[in-house]
Amino acid sequence: MQVPVVPYAFIGGSGTFSLRFPEDLDENVEIVASDLVFKTPYGDSPRFKLVRIGGKQPKEFLTVKMHGRRWGVPWRDSARQVFWVLREAGVKKVLSEGGVGGINHLLDTRDIVIPSDYIDFSLRRDVGLDGGYLLIMREALCPELRRQLTAAARHQTNYRVFDRGIYLVTDGHHFESRAEIAVFRQWNADVVGQSLCPEVYLAREINACYASLNLVVNHAEGVVRDWEHEELKDIFFREAAAVGRIILATLQALDLERNCSCPELRKPTLLQDESLI
Repeated sequence: MQVPVVPYAFIGGSGTFSLRFPEDLDENVEIVASDLVFKTPYGDSPRFKLVRIGGKQPKEFLTVKMHGRRWGVPWRDSARQVFWVLREAGVKKVLSEGGVGGINHLLDTRDIVIPSDYIDFSLRRDVGLDGGYLLIMREALCPELRRQLTAAARHQTNYRVFDRGIYLVTDGHHFESRAEIAVFRQWNADVVGQSLCPEVYLAREINACYASLNLVVNHAEGVVRDWEHEELKDIFFREAAAVGRIILATLQALDLERNCSCPELRKPTLLQDESLI
């Protein structure tokens, strides 16, 4: 199956997991195609949808659920499958979302954080496609996409929206220990989650802008109070539509211009010549 050519993509996470995105939102959208599975060098891809947004400037985008993760498929492979498809599609702007734990004690559940930087504490740092580039992570999260996500979140909801913060990435599938969170607080991390990396690297490798919207679904261990499973479940199911509408509103506002430095932050690798190693 040939990958459709589109400039935009949305990678869904736990915030929209309980939805059929975008059908359940009853917005001006059309599902052009669904259950799209593509053969990649890393195995068959997860199922994608091709969606068309109506309005004054109709546009199409690809979307996938839960960062492409499925049981039995290593996370590194699912991430490479997703971004191989996005590269083949010619995607230049990628939005993602996820649920995170609040490390900063001033954060409350249901706050929205749009990270401006990250710390990678995962073991997935070597995940790439063909390794032909030097990836400069100076502005890892696209400032223009972050601005558009922030504007949409403030317009669509009454949640507190923070347009900057440091996202600490761990491996999962488990939550973190109190001792780990205590260390992360010393590192000035604001939220903790499991999905920003390696996506932020892969987006830069395929020369795409990338930004992520994150809903605080619990206080991290040892911060403010112990989280409760029922509250976590309630947030995942009650707030999914709000997160989905923010994403749709942001996608509707996107255009093909790139008024950011992201394209200049990918350079040819300096280590192709074996004589230099």
